[in-house]
Amino acid sequence: MFFRRITSSIVTRLVLFGLALALTGSAIRYQVLPAFLHDQVGQVVAGQQAALATYVAQDIAAKLDDRERALQRLAAAAPWHALHDAETMQNWLATQHRTQPFFVAGMAVVAPDGHTLAQVQTTSPPLTLDRSGDRVALPEWVDTALRGSSALGRPLRSPQTGEVLLPMTAPVRDTLGQVRAVLIAATELGAPGFLQPLEQARLGTEGSFLLITPRDRLIIAATDPALVLHPAPATGQVPLYDQAAVGYRGGAVIREPGGEEMVTGVAPVPGAGWIVVARVPATEALAAVAEARRFVSVQAAVTVGVFLLLASVGLYLVFRPLLRTAALADRMSRGELPLASLPVLRDDEVGHLTKAFNRLLRRLLDTQNELARMAHHDPLTSLPNRVLLADRMALALARARRNHTRLAVLFMDLDGFKPVNDRFGHEAGDRALIEVARRLDRVVRETDTLARVGGDEFALVLGDLGPTSTDAELAARAVANKCMNALATPIRINGQDGSLGLSIGIALGDGDSSLDALMSAADSAMYQAKEAGRGRFVVHEEEATPLIPTGTRRTG
Repeated sequence: MFFRRITSSIVTRLVLFGLALALTGSAIRYQVLPAFLHDQVGQVVAGQQAALATYVAQDIAAKLDDRERALQRLAAAAPWHALHDAETMQNWLATQHRTQPFFVAGMAVVAPDGHTLAQVQTTSPPLTLDRSGDRVALPEWVDTALRGSSALGRPLRSPQTGEVLLPMTAPVRDTLGQVRAVLIAATELGAPGFLQPLEQARLGTEGSFLLITPRDRLIIAATDPALVLHPAPATGQVPLYDQAAVGYRGGAVIREPGGEEMVTGVAPVPGAGWIVVARVPATEALAAVAEARRFVSVQAAVTVGVFLLLASVGLYLVFRPLLRTAALADRMSRGELPLASLPVLRDDEVGHLTKAFNRLLRRLLDTQNELARMAHHDPLTSLPNRVLLADRMALALARARRNHTRLAVLFMDLDGFKPVNDRFGHEAGDRALIEVARRLDRVVRETDTLARVGGDEFALVLGDLGPTSTDAELAARAVANKCMNALATPIRINGQDGSLGLSIGIALGDGDSSLDALMSAADSAMYQAKEAGRGRFVVHEEEATPLIPTGTRRTG
């Protein structure tokens, strides 16, 4: 029963409703806030990565430009007139190799037909030529130099040292500007003055740099050495890389081909056609987002706990008057307390409800009282009816037994009421009955009971009439005379006088008498009074054989 009261309580429903709201709000915050922070923080970190990639790209471009200018100066100083003198070209190339710091990996001079005119190498040949008959298939970047422009070759790894080498070319021109040969030099990408800082740099704990040549789809430098000279993502796999290849500089949160989410910034290396990629795993870069999600979870748990506590206590305090009112009403409904107005503790909604309940209760009590009155009183004259008369007679008999006194019952019937009713109508007859009841009620004591028991029949119970029959009879006769005298004056009906009389039967008894017997005896005596000529009373005694008319008494 207690569990059912708890589960069906409005307080429980309100608490559960509020709890549902709190959980819904927490769930929304758990989903929306991290997503919002993911986008916002991701954009900020991606911008930082883009700025860092731009700085590195500019630094690489500057170092690359230094090497290109140095190679171009060497090409401009090459003895183009001695190109067919192998010894002269070899000596010149060896001298230049010893005096410059950028191309320690090796240098070579190549004729337009692809034949090597001179070569100095310390690691491995910077150029591998595939011969086909008498012609040499030249790489694209060598052809570019033969057409008069410096070019960067495809990076390759030295088999002797394992270092990654970058071939670079510059055209060797004569005084007329004609390209007579190509100067090729190899520089180490991982050299301290070149890309070594990039390969050793690390962004945070797991972040890294990549240097990609989109032309060759090759990673030429990376923080992770295992990625160097590995294929870069193909076109379309990482749109951000494709955008950087055509000059875009910026950052975004992307998902790489392996499925890992990265916060990435890209920037092109001016003049080289390379792109620098600065990236850091989203789990590290957006750790604050994960922390925010954990914070929201903890906050939701704390909020729900605090809400349950405050809501339970608060709603209990708010509804305590209602609970007390309901408890009192429940006890009244079970009969443990009498029906009474409930206390109004607060002038709020609960107070208004209590006032409304009290008004309803008063109307209910009034209705009950009216029903009780109707159940025990005649609706026309408001005199007690047969039911109440029986109760009053039972009480009178009980007093007679207790006090050893006598009582009398007077059964009265109106004389001449039918002609009045037929002459003036039923409504006038009702008014006449009301007037009769009023006159009779004025001549009886408050302790006596006057009742209407039929259409024009009345009964009167007289109690506490003394210890002897003589005392009782004298008192009953006196009251009967008063009743007849009360109707001696005509009753005014519809502007005319109407005469009514009484025929009264009197039955005397004591505490041992029977209620039904007394009523039957009084009724019989009343009929004897009518037969004797009306307008009189007859006293009946159990010992008497005949009934005695008014003013006389005969005993058998």
